Amino acid sequence: MTEPLRDLFLLDPDIIYLNHGSFGACPRPVFETYQGWQRELERNPMGFIGERLPPLMAEARATLGAYLGVTGDDLVYYANPTTAMRMLCRGMHFEPGDEVLTTDWEYPAMDAAWQLLAYQTGLRYIHQPVPLPLTTPEAFADAVWAGVTPRTRILFLSHIAAFNALIFPIDEVCRRAHEAGILTFIDGAHAPSQIPLDLAQLDVDIYVSACHKWLCSPKGAGFAYVHPRTQPSVVGPFVRSRPGSEDAPVEAAQFVSHYQQQGTRDPSAWLSVPAAIRFQAEHDWDAQRARCHGLASQTLARVTALTGLEPFSPNSSEYFSQMVAMPIPGSRAEAISRAFRARNIVTVMLAPHDGHLLRVSYQAYNSQDDADRFVEAVAEGLAKG
Repeated sequence: MTEPLRDLFLLDPDIIYLNHGSFGACPRPVFETYQGWQRELERNPMGFIGERLPPLMAEARATLGAYLGVTGDDLVYYANPTTAMRMLCRGMHFEPGDEVLTTDWEYPAMDAAWQLLAYQTGLRYIHQPVPLPLTTPEAFADAVWAGVTPRTRILFLSHIAAFNALIFPIDEVCRRAHEAGILTFIDGAHAPSQIPLDLAQLDVDIYVSACHKWLCSPKGAGFAYVHPRTQPSVVGPFVRSRPGSEDAPVEAAQFVSHYQQQGTRDPSAWLSVPAAIRFQAEHDWDAQRARCHGLASQTLARVTALTGLEPFSPNSSEYFSQMVAMPIPGSRAEAISRAFRARNIVTVMLAPHDGHLLRVSYQAYNSQDDADRFVEAVAEGLAKG
């Protein structure tokens, strides 16, 4: 039986950490690799950044690309998905009245970026409601597609929604968009490592994500993937560290050279991504992922039995993986929070729509005992609220 790997992480032993989805947690061996790169940089900054860094970054991109099913030449590292999204959108041209279609379950920072762009360019950023519970991939695709108009230029979707933790079945929507000539832009912050991910098979135009969440790299490691067919439509980057025309199209062969040079910054988190990939491969991550989904699945069943509220989807790995969210009575939210604090449980409670929901994340360091204590705290909060 696969056992938890708590001793290989740096987490405080006095807390029950059930919020991996927000900021991740880095294993000790990967963090040591990260610190090693920082020391290498400081030993000879000129030699490291000026000479060693370009081939090291090429290797880090190639390793991540192989993990994602694409070439490293179509990937650029960023600090996080939000930064990557803002940088790429800055390099796209919009006409007043162009439409970007999204759902009503997107991450607020991404919404804010598109809303700013709408203010600056005159495009329309449209939220299409996605009814819950999620029942079938076809129902999701139909719900999203109902918002498409002749002015729709970009379809912007989460792969795994941050609030409700649902794996959105984006394959069919992306297929329809490709046939209609609509660009697909995916926020995959929670996808790499939490679910199998093959970007080539998915055939998206742009995919931004984080490595410091479920892939367990050090903080500050995110990436942008841009399909070769889409790269020419993205002009020069907002942060330019090399001379060139600001509004010139970026040829596919120039994508990395234009976008990866982002000024003087510590690249150690990016260079540590291959170590995170190796760490998970060495510790049978498929088995850990399955064990953690089992904890999430039983937690959903136990909590919904306590609340009597309908879950957001069927209890299946098709709809959620290691992170799951469940509705709770808003009148009991504060009492549940107090019960968590009393037990040193770190999790997240959200109220993104009309009602409250509770999101819990299970990672390789979590145990059955952690799940039991979580459910006990929820039960206590429900009883005392």
